[in-house]
Amino acid sequence: MEDGQTELRNEDQFLAALNDGKQPNAVVQKLSDYRYGSALIEEFRLGNGLKVLIWEDKAAPVIAYQTWFRVGSRHEKTGKTGMAHLFEHLMFKATTSRPEGQFDKLMEAQGAQTNAATWVDWTYYHEKLPKGNLALAVELEADRMENLALESGPLESERDVVKNERLGRVDNDPDGKMYEILYRAAFESHPYGCPTIGWMEDIEAITLEDCLAFYKSYYAPNNAVVSVVGDVETQEVLSLIQAHYGHMSSQPISTHPIPTEPPQKEERRLEIKQPIESEKLILAYHVPSVRHADHPALCVLNEILTDGESSPIFQALVQELEVATDTWGWVASFHDPGLWELGVSLLPGKHASEAEAALDQVIARIARDGVTKRALQKAKNGMESGTLRMMAGTSPRARGLGEAAVIQGRWQCFFEESELLQNVTAEDVMRVLGTYLRPDNRTVLHALPKDEVSNTDEN
Repeated sequence: MEDGQTELRNEDQFLAALNDGKQPNAVVQKLSDYRYGSALIEEFRLGNGLKVLIWEDKAAPVIAYQTWFRVGSRHEKTGKTGMAHLFEHLMFKATTSRPEGQFDKLMEAQGAQTNAATWVDWTYYHEKLPKGNLALAVELEADRMENLALESGPLESERDVVKNERLGRVDNDPDGKMYEILYRAAFESHPYGCPTIGWMEDIEAITLEDCLAFYKSYYAPNNAVVSVVGDVETQEVLSLIQAHYGHMSSQPISTHPIPTEPPQKEERRLEIKQPIESEKLILAYHVPSVRHADHPALCVLNEILTDGESSPIFQALVQELEVATDTWGWVASFHDPGLWELGVSLLPGKHASEAEAALDQVIARIARDGVTKRALQKAKNGMESGTLRMMAGTSPRARGLGEAAVIQGRWQCFFEESELLQNVTAEDVMRVLGTYLRPDNRTVLHALPKDEVSNTDEN
């Protein structure tokens, strides 16, 4: 019998023994697996809907344990923005069995690093622990998924924290304010136009009843993915997860229609004044979701245009024209269509109109002359290097699996992305350039120092 067949038989026997006599919610089923080099990544599901991704890696005595929930600011209703982010804060409060602060205290006593994050499509909680502390992470994460003690005191405490965070990161931060204004203008219907941190008036209006409903609606096993990477044994992971999560019941997940953003038909232009020393410029083009077939080519084109000091945009604006100190580009990898941002920080005394004209000339030149084989391969090599660097860490791999699972619906997309990028052709790059980098498809934000603005409303 081959080794793979032996492993399969042993795993089947283990699952049969694990599930013997268990209630349906606790039954563990294997769904799929994937070979990456010599590593085997496996996907399991409990009867209550909780999905578990396990990547055994004995290279270092550390474990990444992450819990991903399919809820972010995209799922929020008008007037209820900021709920997902506020709830991320509340999840570090007391449970019915542990006082406030106990989660961090127990984790830190074992040398663990803990944190959480919320964005447009997801919220996730992550720990990096020394080997041997898996049971602690499973127990504590299961406890707060099920037993959070939601009360008015902790809510008001964290509301004040979030309000101050918004003041520091948005209201009193020029870059934060610029992006909030940009996204509000670029998305007229879709909730991507609302800030993940929430509008201040909405943060102030969130009630305890809102929080209780949110917890019941989204913090359920059938809305979560647990991603475990590192020095673990798969059978131990499954035994612990079954023991701590298996009694939980699935819940109806709150759903409501998410508006589709209509196609943009003409350029939108914004001019704002900010407490900055020199002008800034952002061009934001509507692009399809990460699940769209054009997304890999858009990422490659962005790499060609913006990566490093040899990129054509950096060379044109920083080295040749000497109007800018920095340039950047970023393609959103969202569940729904997002934006491709091209940004410029200008030198004092230089004007955004010069930078915009130069950007347009670079794009026009590539549209006319095409992409060289060298530029295409350089971009692919750079992206592949980034992937290899990410694969060296346990936490980045756990994040890649979880993020792909909640955004794209298939964790295997994490591995397939590299191949898709390598398969992009010069023709693909030219096609997406012509399709999406159009003036009528963009929102242009121009930020000026306060004393340089005239005939514009204050923002």
